Formats: sequence, C-alpha cells, structure tokens
Amino acid sequence: MAIHFSLPLIPFKNNRMQLLSLLALSLLAPSSFAQLKPQASASGATNDRAIVTPRKVVIVRRAALIKDFPEKKTATVTYPVISGLKNPTVLKRIQSILQIKNVFDTSLAEYREDTWLEEFGYKVNYNKNSILDITFTQSGSGAYPDTHTKHFALNLKNGSVIKASDVFVTDNLTILSAMVNRKLQNEIRKILAELSASKRDPEDTRIAKEAGEVLEFKVENLDDFSVGTKGITFLYDAGYPHVIQAFEPDGRYFFSYSELKPYIKRDAMLGQFVD
Repeated sequence: MAIHFSLPLIPFKNNRMQLLSLLALSLLAPSSFAQLKPQASASGATNDRAIVTPRKVVIVRRAALIKDFPEKKTATVTYPVISGLKNPTVLKRIQSILQIKNVFDTSLAEYREDTWLEEFGYKVNYNKNSILDITFTQSGSGAYPDTHTKHFALNLKNGSVIKASDVFVTDNLTILSAMVNRKLQNEIRKILAELSASKRDPEDTRIAKEAGEVLEFKVENLDDFSVGTKGITFLYDAGYPHVIQAFEPDGRYFFSYSELKPYIKRDAMLGQFVD
C-alpha cells in the first residue's frame, strides 16, 4: 500500500526552513509505514522455554470439618499456570502433567475436604533449552507434621516426562546407578559416624544402621533426576518413617556434565550439555 504525503503550499521564509520541514517528513514516513505493517506476535511463544505463572488459591474449609481444629481453617495452594509454548498439543500435555491432582494424587476439592494440608507450592529449577524442571512441595500435619516433594523434568519439544532411558546410554545404566549408589552409601556411613561420635543414645545408631542397610540406589531410581545448568542431581527418597526421619539420607547426588559425558546420549535432550 502506498503512502502519500502532501505538503501545504506555505511560503517559507528561507531555504533553511524548507529543508527542516522536509527532514521532519522523512522521519515521519517510516513511522507511518510501521503502523501499517502487521505486528509481530506479542505472545513470545516458543518451545525453548515455558512461561510459568504462579496462581495462589486459599482454601477455606467448612466449619464442621475444623470444629476441633480451628487453626486448620485455611490452607494455601500455589500452583503453576503454564503457557508460552507454540505447539498447542505439547502445551496441553505439559499442563495435564502439572495439574494439581497429578502431583500428589489429590485434587483441590479433596484438599478442601481434608484437614492435613497447610501449604502447597512449587519451585522452577530449570526452564530453558527445551527443558522444564520443577519441584512441588506440600506440607501439613496429622498426628505429626510432614513434608512431601514431587519432581518433574519435562521435554518441552514433545511434552513428555524425561526418563533415564531417554537421555542416558542404555548399556551404561547399571554402571551409572552404581556410581550414584556409592554416593548414597557414603552418605549413610557419614550419618552413622556422626551418630557414633555424638552423645545420642546408642539405640539411635543401631536403628539408623539397620534402616540404612536396606537402602540401595538401583537402575529404576535413575528416572528421578533434576536438570541444572552445571549438571544432574539424582534424587532418592529413602522413605523413612517419621520417628527416624532425622537419620534419613538427604538423597541428592550431583554429577557434573563432564562426569556424565560417557553416559549421555549425544542425540537426546542432555546431549546439548556435553557436545
């Protein structure tokens, strides 16, 4: 579409004034053209990273439910709203995986009809290079206070949960799990040594030793890992009962990408970190 400008026939006092007027019109023209051109999408949609927006809901429980526990009238739920992916199918898959019900197998309505929950939240650990890594946490109390976590590493290219077999060389999974298990066993030995050196009841050391003897990081545990800028953290939940949770291993075992280089598939999601 052509844009025409006409200049009123106003007499100029001198050539300098005419030159300045023509210069002003030349600057105005590109701006006018820009207004007529189709505008680029403001959504910023991409599959490289997701837009994660927190949404907070305060649960208010009915009076009959909290009659004996008035302090449990409310609970706070902060969950992620996912957007910003250009592929609508992938976006729907990610949204489905991260819906509240799918995290701890409890819906918002079910949280409202139970008095255990105090707070539900999440933390984004990594969100770029087509990977979204996110950890959910819920805390509450029944007979005793407790906290649970659930982790997801998501492929933003296809909307799937990233598994060990997707990103690590299959033939090396046994070796890799043994590497992580060594770190687990080292942590258990450290816990026992600290208990022995302390003035705690020797019975505590015996209980912690017996609980630790059955722990082993196996191939099937490799699926739970967190992606970071510098490396991978393998996660392990020992599942100790509340009475001995003080002796439970932290269960977070970090390996740099350089350490994992022989085990990472070059044509998979983690290959970009070792090429």
